[in-house]
Amino acid sequence: MYNSKIIGLGKYLPENVVTNDDLSKIMETNDAWIQERTGIKERRWIKDGTEDTSAVMGAKAAKIAIERSGLTKDDIDFIVFATLSPDYYFPGCGVQIQDMLDMPTIGALDVRNQCSGFVYAISVADQFIKTGMYKNILVIGAEYHSNGLDKTTRGRSVSVIFGDGAGACVLSREEDNNKGILSTHLHSQGKYADKLIVESPSIGHWVPELKEAGDDDTSYFPYMDGQFVFKNAVVRFSEVIMEGLAKNNMQKEDIDMLIPHQANLRIAQFIQKKFGLNDDQVFNNIEKYGNTTAASVIIALTEAWEEGKIKEGDNVVLAAFGSGFTWASAIIKW
Repeated sequence: MYNSKIIGLGKYLPENVVTNDDLSKIMETNDAWIQERTGIKERRWIKDGTEDTSAVMGAKAAKIAIERSGLTKDDIDFIVFATLSPDYYFPGCGVQIQDMLDMPTIGALDVRNQCSGFVYAISVADQFIKTGMYKNILVIGAEYHSNGLDKTTRGRSVSVIFGDGAGACVLSREEDNNKGILSTHLHSQGKYADKLIVESPSIGHWVPELKEAGDDDTSYFPYMDGQFVFKNAVVRFSEVIMEGLAKNNMQKEDIDMLIPHQANLRIAQFIQKKFGLNDDQVFNNIEKYGNTTAASVIIALTEAWEEGKIKEGDNVVLAAFGSGFTWASAIIKW
């Protein structure tokens, strides 16, 4: 049985920077309030009139990842695309990538696990490679949040958090079982699905009902019970990281780099303190990009690698928690 190894990384962020002060001009909020609660200073929002969408951003990140991998688009055997904000209700973005990159008629699937989406996606890809079915898989996380947020005072508790962006990696077959992705760990608890949710559109609340309801219907905007999500996140983050370490006979001290989902800087700081990690062992970029959901882990991983903070032989831990509730971790020997 093979392992899978990340051999190429790429990211793409829209050029349009939206600061906390910018938001204060369209809703009742301020920089100090946002930073105190989330650690976010600014985020990227796609500007009206540009070509960017979840799929387009994913394709841009993917091109960089493929180029850095030393492969070509024709070497890719499969695509896994993680997003909660696809260009269309259906089909998913994976098939758009196959077309945009002019790839052969390879398979493509989408993962809808929101904040833990990228970790779920690389776990799926890892299984295909482990069994020998595929050799090289393109994994993408991308989100276009800004066109689906309530940008009024009514929606400020959610809308100030989220940003747009994409990241991608190429996973390839590794014959040394001591390298690459050592294990992944996936969990869910659907009883709390309504704590972080977009209710519409749905089978029971489809387009005619939305049109009839007009502006008074907020079911198509994200809803979050922030305190409840935070309390669950810090517990599940810790559990799933410890699960991964135990599986690989590692201790907290063996972590060289932790890449947490960029949901809230306070969550990341809590986990860092609990695990006794220093600032060089945890990578955060939420202050620049906000929460990019399925894109956040791969954007952060790419940026950490680009800055030389991950080197060969390092033990890298990816961890995420989010809507669903779903949570996941991956232990990687770089």
